[in-house]
Amino acid sequence: MPDLNFSVVKAEAAQFAAAPMINFSLEITDAEGGQIHSVALRTQIRLEPTRRTYTAQEKERLRDLFGEPSRWGQTVRSMLWAHAGVVVPPFSGKTTAVLPADCTYDFNLAATKYFYGLEEGDVPLCFLFSGTYFYAGDEGQLQIGQISWEREAKFKLPVEAWRKMMEIYYPNTAWLALRKDAFDALYDFKIRHSLPTWEAAIEKLLAREAVAR
Repeated sequence: MPDLNFSVVKAEAAQFAAAPMINFSLEITDAEGGQIHSVALRTQIRLEPTRRTYTAQEKERLRDLFGEPSRWGQTVRSMLWAHAGVVVPPFSGKTTAVLPADCTYDFNLAATKYFYGLEEGDVPLCFLFSGTYFYAGDEGQLQIGQISWEREAKFKLPVEAWRKMMEIYYPNTAWLALRKDAFDALYDFKIRHSLPTWEAAIEKLLAREAVAR
């Protein structure tokens, strides 16, 4: 029976996808060296914030996510980033496959807040693998096996890679989803003050708040 193992060797931004996406290069090895017909691979990608240190500025930016740094021992935990899947074509012994992972720029999600709060260094990731593989039995017959839930791989994604990817898809832009009533209030403010852009409306509100301090 095949014994599949996985490692992540590289990550790069997809250049022409419909939405932000990072392509991870997976090295898949079968310790038995037999003929694998295909692998229907499912992957959960998790962020592991406890596996890195943070600058003072990063701690300040991450307060919205983790609270006061004095409480990080209780609040900083592993968190889900993405689910990804790929069908791996036939191979014997070893192969490399591209695992595409969708990346959101929604600031209501913890993963986006985490990435945005980092300045430099790497983002520690943990890949948890599952799925089904099809292989040739001793007499050439098609066999089916399940990937063990114990299969995982660690990888450090450079923060700069995530920033460059978002700059490709959203140059000099950030997205923020608002409740309908909050949007209506902001829209009314924009109209009443004859402001040409949303940025102008927000800047005017921020200027008022600065004066009020």
